[in-house]
Amino acid sequence: MTNEAMRHALSEYGLTHVGSGPESGPGSAGKREAGEGAGWDLHCHTVFSDGTEPPEQLVFQARTLGLEGVAITDHDTTQGWSASAAAARSQGFPVLPGTEITADDDGVSVHLLAYGYDPDDESLSRLFRMTRQARLERARKMVEAMSRDFPITWDSVLVQVKEGGRTTVGRPHIADALVAAGVYRTRSEAFQGACSSRSPYYRPTPSPSAPQAVEAVKAAGGVAVVAHPGATKRNAVLLSDQQIERLAALGLDGLEVWHRDNSMAQRDRLLGLARRLGLLVTGGSDWHGAGKPNRLGEHTTDRSTVETIIARSALG
Repeated sequence: MTNEAMRHALSEYGLTHVGSGPESGPGSAGKREAGEGAGWDLHCHTVFSDGTEPPEQLVFQARTLGLEGVAITDHDTTQGWSASAAAARSQGFPVLPGTEITADDDGVSVHLLAYGYDPDDESLSRLFRMTRQARLERARKMVEAMSRDFPITWDSVLVQVKEGGRTTVGRPHIADALVAAGVYRTRSEAFQGACSSRSPYYRPTPSPSAPQAVEAVKAAGGVAVVAHPGATKRNAVLLSDQQIERLAALGLDGLEVWHRDNSMAQRDRLLGLARRLGLLVTGGSDWHGAGKPNRLGEHTTDRSTVETIIARSALG
């Protein structure tokens, strides 16, 4: 981005007065638990992936809760950025544009939160197109297998997709179709059953490697943070210290320590790694509206860390 484009982007997302502070120190706690102050929720999903609410509702709820700001991090897409910018302007509330990127590191599923990168970067845009198409084909295969045992069709899944071709389709939409068919009561129940990664219907998503994703984000001027790296409920095998070290050497900026799926033991481990490797520490709710029990703002990131993210990014 040119300097003029950066200034315009900062203004578009209500970030003009954020990002002028000093950088956070390596491994600083970066933490605001619910009730400890406002802070920023840096992990939120909308209807442009597997959330149930549009960006304007995300912004409205965050402002009503008294948060300082939020990030939109829909899966493998920037489709919600425009609506987020419009909501930021109309409601006078800052939004950090981002994406949650699906990746893999030697068989370990890695979700990478990428903030403030140039949305016109062709390499990253190509990566998103490929991953979203792979997600779509994988979802079709899962539905085809499920349809032999459950009253579900591909058309019933598409009914759950809120923004048509602009939505990143995934397992949550299949779960919602199963709920609509009366198979399960909630999306969470569906994820404990047929949509579980351990179910016979599960198919992995072909994904870029984590090193490729980190390098692509950095080349696009973004800030890269590994989402919920200590979430044993999600992964039977977690990223090892050595794998995180390798990603840090490639430019990884931080670790999302404050997340409900990271156990206390894992939080301690990740804080130690962040201090040793000079990584930022962030927090987020992984909010999906009604799609998950996660409460908006239940884990947040302090303002100084957000300022550092903005300063390091293409927005700064």
